[in-house]
Amino acid sequence: PPPPPPPPPPKPEVKVAPPKTEEDYKAEFMTSSRRATYGALALLGVGVVSPNAAFSSMFSTFALSGVIGYQVVWGVVPALHSPLMAVTNAISGMTAIGGMYTMGGGIFPTSTAEVLGLTATTISAINISGGFIVTKKMLDLFKRPTDPPEFYELYGIPVAAFVGGYATTALLGFTETSSIACTASALGCIGGIAGLSTQETARLGAVSGMSGVAFGIAATIGSLEWPMANYVQLAAALGGGGAAGYAIAKRVDPTSLPQTVAAFHSLVGLAAVFAASADFLEHVRHAPEMLDAVRMSSVGLATMIGGVTATGSLVAFGKLNGNLGSAPLALPQRDMINAVTAASMLGCFGLFVANPTPMTSVAALAGMSVLSGGLGWHMTASIGGADMPVVITVLNSYSGWALCAEGFMLEKPLLTTVGALIGSSGAILTHIMCVAMNRDIVSVLLGGYGTAPKGPAMVFEGEAKMTDVDTVVDRLKDAKEVIIVPGYGLAVANGQYAVADIAKSLKASGVNVRFGIHPVAGRMPGQLNVLLAEAGVPYDIVLEMEEINEDFPNTDLTIVVGANDTVNSAAEEDPNSVIAGMPVLQVWKSKHVVVMKRSMAAGYAGAENPVFLKENTDMLLGDAKKMLDEIRAKLST
Repeated sequence: PPPPPPPPPPKPEVKVAPPKTEEDYKAEFMTSSRRATYGALALLGVGVVSPNAAFSSMFSTFALSGVIGYQVVWGVVPALHSPLMAVTNAISGMTAIGGMYTMGGGIFPTSTAEVLGLTATTISAINISGGFIVTKKMLDLFKRPTDPPEFYELYGIPVAAFVGGYATTALLGFTETSSIACTASALGCIGGIAGLSTQETARLGAVSGMSGVAFGIAATIGSLEWPMANYVQLAAALGGGGAAGYAIAKRVDPTSLPQTVAAFHSLVGLAAVFAASADFLEHVRHAPEMLDAVRMSSVGLATMIGGVTATGSLVAFGKLNGNLGSAPLALPQRDMINAVTAASMLGCFGLFVANPTPMTSVAALAGMSVLSGGLGWHMTASIGGADMPVVITVLNSYSGWALCAEGFMLEKPLLTTVGALIGSSGAILTHIMCVAMNRDIVSVLLGGYGTAPKGPAMVFEGEAKMTDVDTVVDRLKDAKEVIIVPGYGLAVANGQYAVADIAKSLKASGVNVRFGIHPVAGRMPGQLNVLLAEAGVPYDIVLEMEEINEDFPNTDLTIVVGANDTVNSAAEEDPNSVIAGMPVLQVWKSKHVVVMKRSMAAGYAGAENPVFLKENTDMLLGDAKKMLDEIRAKLST
């Protein structure tokens, strides 16, 4: 007779937290009160160091915009996090405004500052056009055949009426209409994010964002007093950049979405560096008396943040696109390199703000540009490819703060408002990603996975059971409740159309089939939601982890496609696991589980997955698309 199966591993003791006492609650309130005190004193400190009323007013705009951004971004549904990143990417193209103020020279620029301004405007136009087209493409994927017809093109009428009316009133000498146009621009950009709170209003939100950027560009043009030749140069910059963005965006599909967003982030960073440098060079030459500490600090911050964003985004693009290896760069003394580079960059910043002589300031500006670029490159290269969802959201946030600095530099509340919105968006998405991975942002940015384990990881004994396509098909036909859990492997295999057809076939047979999505499944927030929408999976059967976890015990069959760490029960069963405490999809609680993977290898975290060894789990190893195609074909016969 065969030997008896090995005993199951001992379950860790579940520690029940003792009930809170009155002193515990008091301590929590005291901690909150202490933080509020620090915040109140910090605000007073800003008032003490504020150099003038203009700065205080701009800071108020920044603070209020940050609060608005916090509220509207938390209202965005998780399924639309990818469109959120695309729309904020497009709106961050408002860096074009900084470039426009330094353009000049006629049809062609005649100075270094004018060349930089032209370049900043052109690449910002790429971002605006490409970002909004990508946003529209993604949102259109979520349309269902049963949805009512939509005619959002009709909103072009009020946009044209506003822009035309603004142009007319500006020509008639009503100068305050420029301020109102900027207010309308800010409101449109806020609406662009707020609209993503539901699927029903998402496409209207995209229209609002487009309108907001259009109003901002129009208000900037209306404030310029140029000869006609300069407007020809501007038309070429906006038109050429817009056409390039259109061409890029038209080739983007859900699988290539993360690297496209990373590439667009790099353009925002470059535009911020070029616009800030152009502003400084222009004022050194024509109005050095305006280079006060606020403007110099703003130029320096825009340059440093923009430099880190530009090179960091390029490295992220290379890793996601396969041009660079996904393994983290592990140079000796990595942290020391980062510390020395950052300290040197801040030293250049201090020298630049002091502004002892024009030549010294130019050298310090160049030093900040090079060092920030080097820092962004090295920090991102030192992060593994699987951490790119967090990296992309961090870079998204950086692009917003660079735009904020540009707003302080130009004393343009519109840029500060929009920058705070984008910065808040990226910061909140970063927080969501880190919570979903049980990580802290510092550990991600400094490389490596998580913190050191408390002890040796639990050894899970047992033997995985293999299955075949015919057996899986039979189980699907017998099931009444099915959950499909896709991972990044589904995107790599391009298996979304096959899995969509499988779900459609099951639904036609009376099976209740749904999808469960982990927040960090994919290479950017919400990527798999978009991938499934592309294949025609209705968004109302695609649920988030928090929505579907409690349903696994009542599920007949769960199919895991290309996921590993996000369904690893060691996160709950082994307190010494490297992923201990990470929220995961509890697929093992289903009556039966089929895991489709290329091999039995561990996931990115390096933790063995005991789900593969459980009695109710079968492994179907091989190419996901090939196996899904076979399942689809056999289900339809």
